[in-house]
Amino acid sequence: MTGRRPGTVRRLGFLLLLAGTALVPLALLVGPTASAHGRSQSYSSVQLGAAGAHVVVRIPRVALLNFPAPPDSHFREDGPLAQHLVGNLRLLSTRGPCEPGPPRRRAAPEDYVVFEWEVRCPGAPPVALESHLFETWAPSHLHFARVETASGAVERVLAAGDRRFEFGGSDESAAGAGTTVPGYVLLGVEHILSGWDHLAFVLALLLLARTVGEVARLVTGFTVGHSLTLAAAVVGALRPEPAAVEALIGFSVFLVAAENGWVLAGRRLPLPPWVAGALLLAAALGPVLGGAVPLACLLGLALFSVCHLRLVGSGAHPVGLHLLVALAFGLVHGFGFAGILGELELPHSRLLPALFGFNLGVEVGQLAVVLALWPLLVALRRLGRGQLFAPVAEIASAGIGALGLYWFVVRSYG
Repeated sequence: MTGRRPGTVRRLGFLLLLAGTALVPLALLVGPTASAHGRSQSYSSVQLGAAGAHVVVRIPRVALLNFPAPPDSHFREDGPLAQHLVGNLRLLSTRGPCEPGPPRRRAAPEDYVVFEWEVRCPGAPPVALESHLFETWAPSHLHFARVETASGAVERVLAAGDRRFEFGGSDESAAGAGTTVPGYVLLGVEHILSGWDHLAFVLALLLLARTVGEVARLVTGFTVGHSLTLAAAVVGALRPEPAAVEALIGFSVFLVAAENGWVLAGRRLPLPPWVAGALLLAAALGPVLGGAVPLACLLGLALFSVCHLRLVGSGAHPVGLHLLVALAFGLVHGFGFAGILGELELPHSRLLPALFGFNLGVEVGQLAVVLALWPLLVALRRLGRGQLFAPVAEIASAGIGALGLYWFVVRSYG
């Protein structure tokens, strides 16, 4: 009975992975709900004037999933969304709330809804901005406000507990009112801790590691990778398609978790051709289904996956190979991290402090996750002389792999 248990657990683990694979088509029925990454967010640009301001608000359509109005009404200037924006993003002067004018819809990319309107503040200039956008339907919603003055622009991140941006009535007071480096550190911490796909990838990496040294190398590789592309994307040097990036993040979670489960199960199943075949099928269906990931990228992923898994199959524990994989997929995750800062279009004087603080926050949050999980994995390895770790790791890898595959398909075709 004891001798059959490892085989039973292996079969259970891969049954979970296969079940997740079989359920992936159902993800297409869910639509974009499952493809949303992290918190919902919106952006505003406020151009100050002597007696008012010009306001432009941009909202990713995915942030409107829980908004209680039909999607076709989101673009109407007299619709509930436009009225919600005008009523819940308020400018204030020393004499009280300013008076907003009627909203006008602006041309926007397909994935965004954009409205603009004028605000009048009779008798006194605007000195503060308040945002209560979507707080009823998305309490963790983030609003990124950018106030433009004659001497430059300053930005502020508004969230639950901090919904008021007091910029004063002069250029000098506005310049000192923006989000500081510690504020961006906190934003980075919150972003990594609310990004379930990033956390799943970190856990999958930890399941590959056996020693503290391996953990340090894997985390370093991932950190170097995402730091490079985060910086490149924020400064505008590289701007990949967000939908493709989100899909590839899901694939990275799947591949690392599937590899770990495959190795723990003795490499008996033909995983390399199965993964390559699935990617080639996705490439073939792309023109029909309109997938987010380009054909060349899918073909490259198929080649990368086969080569990687074949190399894994040829060695007992290729630490150097895992380091390169952590670095490669870290490059992809960095583009995902860059989504928030890239949309802010920060002035150069504010860009480097924001980038430094946000990236530092991501590292702090990531380190906190590693420090919390690694001792648990070590204790699990020691229980029962390591007999308990393998089945738990196999089942966890199968679950993470199925989740990553779900994300990949939904974000590609949902």
